[in-house]
Amino acid sequence: MKSSSFDQFGGWMAILAAVAGFLYAVSFVVLKNQLLYALFLTLLGIYAFAALIAVFHRVRETDAAYALLALLFGLVGAAGTAIHGGYDLSNAINPPTSVPAGLLDLPSQVDPRGLLTFGFTGVGLFVFAWLITRTAAFPKTLGYLGYLSAILFVILYLGRLIVLNPANPIILVPVLLNGFIVSPLFYLWLGIALRRERAAGVEQMPTAQET
Repeated sequence: MKSSSFDQFGGWMAILAAVAGFLYAVSFVVLKNQLLYALFLTLLGIYAFAALIAVFHRVRETDAAYALLALLFGLVGAAGTAIHGGYDLSNAINPPTSVPAGLLDLPSQVDPRGLLTFGFTGVGLFVFAWLITRTAAFPKTLGYLGYLSAILFVILYLGRLIVLNPANPIILVPVLLNGFIVSPLFYLWLGIALRRERAAGVEQMPTAQET
């Protein structure tokens, strides 16, 4: 079965998300440039929208309800990522001149400690990964890589929520692994898979009538 035009578009967006995610990690960890990492984080969230919808389009035949759940978590996470990046970008372009002491240390009301950027993204990705491993529309290994990325996202959120110190291994290890390797590789592979022709047969989960 040929891929739809949106699969092709979503594939390109997933590849761009991989590039943006990797450049975000480089800008944040190595360059420590707020303008650049805010820009790439914003782009990552925007690119992820189309990629996630394309994945939903492919896995919904496996289980429509879980696919919708994954899509909702994923889209909220992508929106949170773009908003988080956009907030940092606005501060980088026009730095605040008079801010009360300690105000900048307060968590964001929209994305507190990365609840959406890391927490919701991780949950949505975990469900998508589970669906990917149960369909012939994607390589199963891609789903296992998605599991790993999802777990690292959730650990990162919990680390930012509880530990706060970015030098702590609980935060540093997920940042390095997911930012430089796992997440960009997942999105890159996802983009390539979306641009390929779909498998002729798709493994269906057992329905209520079959159990």
